[in-house]
Amino acid sequence: MKKDFVEELKWRGMLQDMIPGTDELLRKQMVRGYIGFDPTADSLGVGNMVQIMTLLHFQQAGHQPIALIGGATGMVGDPSGKSQERNLLDEAQLQHNLQRQKAQLEKFLDFDCGANSARIVNNYDWFREFSFLDFIRDVGKHITINYMLAKDSVQKRLETGMSFTEFSYQLVQGYDFYHLWKNEGVLLQMGGSDQWGNIVTGTELIRRKSSGEAFALTTPLIKKSDGTKFGKTEGGNVWLDPKRTSPYKFYQFWLNASDSDASNYIRIFTLRSKEEITAIEEEHAKAPHLRFLQKELSADITARVHSKADLDAAIEASEILFGKGTADALKALSEDDLLAVFEGVPQMRIARTELENGIPVIDLLADKTGIFPSRGETRKMLQGGGVSINKQKVEDIERVAGKDDLLNNRYLLIQKGKKNYYLIIAD
Repeated sequence: MKKDFVEELKWRGMLQDMIPGTDELLRKQMVRGYIGFDPTADSLGVGNMVQIMTLLHFQQAGHQPIALIGGATGMVGDPSGKSQERNLLDEAQLQHNLQRQKAQLEKFLDFDCGANSARIVNNYDWFREFSFLDFIRDVGKHITINYMLAKDSVQKRLETGMSFTEFSYQLVQGYDFYHLWKNEGVLLQMGGSDQWGNIVTGTELIRRKSSGEAFALTTPLIKKSDGTKFGKTEGGNVWLDPKRTSPYKFYQFWLNASDSDASNYIRIFTLRSKEEITAIEEEHAKAPHLRFLQKELSADITARVHSKADLDAAIEASEILFGKGTADALKALSEDDLLAVFEGVPQMRIARTELENGIPVIDLLADKTGIFPSRGETRKMLQGGGVSINKQKVEDIERVAGKDDLLNNRYLLIQKGKKNYYLIIAD
């Protein structure tokens, strides 16, 4: 039995607004609906996951999802939610970004399931030959300046200034909807609540230009419980591309969510049923300090965005940090993951030539790096079994560290006691 799309969004907390009659239309027939994605980066971020999941629920409810990659609108710049105008990209960079985003979308949506197979379209395809004069004659005359000025995305920028390029964005996006309505039978546009004004410009253009009817639906903008913006960390955006955000950091982003945020996220970003989520929350409530809810959330999303192997590696990396990981797991970490796991750990450098010749561990820890204040204290800690190199306890106080000990041919991980780590970098 297929899902009821609107009811699915409601219980997951993913429904903000919709034009009256939208739910009746969706229950009556298979509907083609689309969401636009901004191509100004070569990766989608976790903020885009809300709309990806919306399209996924849409498809699972028996409808046809269309992802519109804004090759043309990316050359204009959407003012919604922006405090200043964005830098515009050239066509070569946009094409690169489009291809990378398309590959990411293909991981979530089913593009080979018959009548409701997902599709990807690029609005540059229909704007490429559309001259400016034709556009203002065929589109601009149907929407008044008063109508455009009333939009929140415009009002918020009037004091600081807004270029005509950005001001025209809602007309460009509105025409996307008109084009897809007329040529592809698309009846619904979806998006975040900040897009409501742009979306209804499309429904208005369809009404005024062709006396047609179209529908709109938006999802809430997500904010963390502390009021800060979702999808951001101190290091910047959290991306779906592992080259931009490693699977370990991606996993940690979800794992570090507060209880209230995790309860919200597991509804929005996973396909778990209402009953499964309730059971997870009940289990979490028995021992919140074990973070069962966060672990289930981060495991689900990391495996789907990346892979089961990446999830396993992220979990192993997390265990290394908290003292449970093995030496073999440490050696298996990539350089990026190693540095991500031990970000913030004190680092010290030594000449690579010294390690190639071999350095007695006591010299290394006391004289060369100052991890211990004296040779005597180093010897005492070694004798007590309190020092590990690369997660292996040093049992011989005469041990010599050499180039064969280097992780990724450059690093030594020193552990003093249970919780104190140091990363030695051989240059």
